[in-house]
Amino acid sequence: MFEKRIRLFKVFGFEVGIDPSWAVLAILIAWSLSMGLFPAQYRGFSTKTYWIMGAVGTLGLFFSIVFHEMSHSLVARRYGIGIGGITLFIFGGMAQMVDEPPRPKAEFVMAIAGPISSILLSLAFYVTVSIGLVSGVPEPVAGVLMYLAMINGLLAAFNLLPAFPLDGGRILRSALWAWRKDLKWATRVSSRIGSAFGVFLILLGVFEFFRGNFIGGLWWFLIGMFLRGSARSAYEQLLLRKALEGEPVERFMNTEPVTVNPSLPVADLVHDYVYRYHYKMFPIVEESGRLVGCVTTRQVKHVPREDWSRKKVAEISSACSEENVV
Repeated sequence: MFEKRIRLFKVFGFEVGIDPSWAVLAILIAWSLSMGLFPAQYRGFSTKTYWIMGAVGTLGLFFSIVFHEMSHSLVARRYGIGIGGITLFIFGGMAQMVDEPPRPKAEFVMAIAGPISSILLSLAFYVTVSIGLVSGVPEPVAGVLMYLAMINGLLAAFNLLPAFPLDGGRILRSALWAWRKDLKWATRVSSRIGSAFGVFLILLGVFEFFRGNFIGGLWWFLIGMFLRGSARSAYEQLLLRKALEGEPVERFMNTEPVTVNPSLPVADLVHDYVYRYHYKMFPIVEESGRLVGCVTTRQVKHVPREDWSRKKVAEISSACSEENVV
């Protein structure tokens, strides 16, 4: 889903990254805080101060979302559910589950962990700013802390809406799953509700747009489109996963892949293999038949075109991973 994801750091073994679209959200939030919210609520400070407040507030939101998604991930690990990483993107953050929860309880606990963590974080910021105001903390610092208390509360409230794949929608799915003992049915119902909520947000966005609230209307419209698409995609993925359950990997894998020699020039790799077969990855195999690595088209993109004839495949290769080799 996030092909251009940029890796940032690891926390508790979970890789945290950002999609380039997050930059759009970060800029919009920093701008709206620096030019709108903070100047309106805290008057008399310099433009530089407002921009510093906006930047710190945006950074605080970043770590708040990571904290929210990390809560999901830690609970998922406890129940044996693999997490492919945490990614922040234009609509927030996502802990990418490798598989479905094993039972309704696991789904419920994992889903509720996010909103609870955001509520606790909101309370922590609120208590901190309350103590700070008594002890004379500068107003700009108090303003940022109050914003983070508010935004974490809103993050928890929005995620508790019963619209799949939001946390509230997953809580609803866990209840339906526990009731009917049918994950497929529970996912279908909760996905339809999530899709309907997405349509509602789309219509709200159109309404706000025609009222003159262009930016707000656009955001509601885009969030609605995202929720509607995500709800439908989640159900389709479940159907696909159920259809493939029990099928051996060898039925879908290529047992005789197109391989390349480690001494092959990058230019020949591009012209004789990439353009011919249109694969994104090629195993690198020595003449003895030993697998020594893999090379991808992404790695080729990092090599200047003028170096293609000089560089060998072995020089740009990397170890084969479980993502492409069995």
